[in-house]
Formats: sequence, structure tokens, C-alpha cells
Amino acid sequence: MGPQKLAVLDLWPSWELSLRAKNRSPATIRNYRVHLLTFAKWFEAFTGTAPIVEAVEQQHIELFIADQIERLSVSTAATRFRCLRVFFNWAADEGEIGTNPMERMTPPKLEEPEVPIFSDDELRAILEACEGKEFSQRRDSAIIRLLIDAGLRASEIMNLSTVDIDLVGRTASVMGKGAKGRTVAYGNKTAQALDRYLRSRRAHKSADSNALWLGVRGPLGTTGLTQMLRRRSESAGVKGVNPHRFRHTWAHKWLAAGGQEGDLQHLAGWATGDMLRRYGASAKAERAREAHHRLALGDEL
Repeated sequence: MGPQKLAVLDLWPSWELSLRAKNRSPATIRNYRVHLLTFAKWFEAFTGTAPIVEAVEQQHIELFIADQIERLSVSTAATRFRCLRVFFNWAADEGEIGTNPMERMTPPKLEEPEVPIFSDDELRAILEACEGKEFSQRRDSAIIRLLIDAGLRASEIMNLSTVDIDLVGRTASVMGKGAKGRTVAYGNKTAQALDRYLRSRRAHKSADSNALWLGVRGPLGTTGLTQMLRRRSESAGVKGVNPHRFRHTWAHKWLAAGGQEGDLQHLAGWATGDMLRRYGASAKAERAREAHHRLALGDEL
């Protein structure tokens, strides 16, 4: 009797255990499973057999990635490429395969889209939509100013606790992706908005909660953040408002003001320069237009 031939999905429980041991987030693990399952289904439809892990070759993965680019998008294909690379690297390290089929492969090149950033007038309009002394107005003003000032991810800002905020030092302790903590800074106006909110928060029925942001029924989550931004943006007459756009705008303003890329990478919680280049590219066109207006070369003639 020969050695057991394991299919790709047969190794999922062991790979999942490895991911958990590395403290990968539940969302990341779910996404990895979906992408691995997608590849397995494609392989079976293409070859007529289940993907035996030892039988997967580089050409199979190349055909799969090409299929994803053609039917879906380069971005989706690149995400699935990264997932498969993590899986086959793990399988090789564990001795489940003799040769890593992705060892010499490179990910598909992403053409970065031009993500729109907020104008100063749009940001002012959104902040004006939150003005007032009511609890929700002070809370929303503090959240939006922190998004503008610190460029936090939606999960990062909504997972803040009351002890994470240092009004004197104007810093916040944030838990980022991969359970990596960092300290971010914010300015005087954001500190003032946070102070006003925290004073209003004392009278809330859930004031004893550790969660920083409170809603009608208790702690506010990312869904509550999305709903709040939708209400405030509609009132302000600003379209396309989401937490990610605040982060892009913050990164753009940092670079446009001459901020150092290394400092931006640290403050944003990016482990590598890949995301720095991605966010920089998203606002590069805007900075180029601003430079053109400033230089006004055509006006010299």
C-alpha cells in the first residue's frame, strides 16, 4: 500500500491550526479558507480530479490566476495568489510537498486605482453636520476628527477602549492587524473633541463599559460606524464617505505636507512598504495636479 495522497483541502485543518498559532485574525483565516476552496473547485473543474497537493504544478496556479484576472479582477487574483503562496510555503515547510510550485512565481502586477480623497471643504461640511452639544453629536464629532487626524482603520477606531486614550499626551493605543499594537498621535482639536465626548459619556447608561464608543443600546461597532457616517455625510451633502477614504486622505495629506514615508508607515501600522506605495499611488495624481497648478508652466508663454 502506497503513501496516502492528500488533497489540498485535506490539509486545511492543519493549516488552520498553524494560522491560529500565528495569531492570525478570524477574518484572515476565513478569507484564506474561501480562497483555498475556490482554487480547489477550479482545479477539479479544470482537470476533472481533486487537487492532490503533490500534483499541483506551477502551470496549474498560473492558469488559475489568469482565469481569475479574466473573469474577476487583477486585485482579486492578487489576493488569491497571496493566499496560495502562504499555503504552499507552509506545506513545503511542513514536508507535505517536496517541491513548492510557487517558489519561482511572482504576483500579478496591480494597476493602482486613483482613490478619491476628501477636499478640505468636504471634511469641514462633514464636521459641521456633527456640531452640537447632544451626546451623539459629540461622539460623532470625536470619531470623525480621529479618523481625519490619525487615519485609523475602521476596526482599530471602533475597538478602542477608554483606557487607550491619553488626552494629555494626545495619543491613542491601537491594536492593529495581526494583533500588533502601536501608538498614534492626534492634534489639539481632536483632543478637545474627545474630551467633550468623554464628559458627555459619563451620563450614559453604559458608562461603566470599557468600550470607548457607545450607542443607544451599548458599545458601538463597525456597523454602527458605517451607519453614522452615512447619516452625517447625507446631511453634509458629501458622497462616497467611508472609513477607508478618510485613511487615504490622511495619508495623502501627510505626504503632500512633506511628511516622511517611514513615519507614515509606522503610524499607519504597515508592516512593509507595499501598502505605503499603494496609498501613495492613490493620491499621486492629485499631488501631480497640484504641482502643475503651482508651476503653471503654460502661463509663462
